[in-house]
Amino acid sequence: MNIDVSAAAAFLAAHARVLDRRRFELLTGSPDPTAALAALDGYRNPDGGYGWGLEPDLRSPESQPGAALHAFEVFEDIAPATAPQAAALCDWLESASLPDGGLPFALPLTVSAGTAPWWRGADPAESSLQITAVTAAAARRVAVHDPAVAAHPWLERATSYCLRAIDALDRAPHAYVLAFCVRFLDAVHDSRPEAAELLRRLGEHLPADGLVRVEGGTEEEMLRPLDFAPEPGRPARALFAPEAVSADLDRLAALQQDDGGWVVDYARISPAGSLDWRGHATVRALDVLRRNGRT
Repeated sequence: MNIDVSAAAAFLAAHARVLDRRRFELLTGSPDPTAALAALDGYRNPDGGYGWGLEPDLRSPESQPGAALHAFEVFEDIAPATAPQAAALCDWLESASLPDGGLPFALPLTVSAGTAPWWRGADPAESSLQITAVTAAAARRVAVHDPAVAAHPWLERATSYCLRAIDALDRAPHAYVLAFCVRFLDAVHDSRPEAAELLRRLGEHLPADGLVRVEGGTEEEMLRPLDFAPEPGRPARALFAPEAVSADLDRLAALQQDDGGWVVDYARISPAGSLDWRGHATVRALDVLRRNGRT
């Protein structure tokens, strides 16, 4: 399956956020992170956190844990360069964390328009393994090349919380919790000895074909091997048969639409958010396919 990178570039130019267009520049060889960081700064608040729809289904302007994940994606994109905004984001996350080291799924919203009900209904006083695990996993990937993030006390507290919470799971978690915990354990596998056994235990909840339906999602919504283990050569990839991964790569490549972009199968909350997700999904698909030798 051939990927049309030129068509993807045209889709992004016509429909995507400036941020995703700048991330695409980095993905396709631009060595200068300045423009991508400038685009990311448009979502940044004076407290060091991010909001303003950086998480496409959370349109409220205040800093939110859900937006931090997407900021760390950009800080990973710019490697080996680093940015002081990454450590400042860790400062904000430390201020937003609860006493057990976990992050709330969302903080109180100042604007609810265009925002998904799962964000609007979150309890700001309860730690969320789902959001803490995916955010800490992204931060760990940044920490590989950014010493300020690697040494930040927030990251160690969040890591310890996630390891405790995963160890306490006594049944199969929700699909997104499962996927984000797998990605977290993959990210800490080389630094925390308990991660290997926890990863093995979570793997017992994965079916042979790697397809996990999202309870409460759309009729088509499910998570697949590349949602759990997008990068080859990592421990999480060993949870899936090679043929399951290959089939998922074929599926992802085939999802490129006639307009050059990719689509998502989860609920569409607002027109702006839906288009933002397509731009994000297009950059992600190209990145995953490139990492796996498909572009």
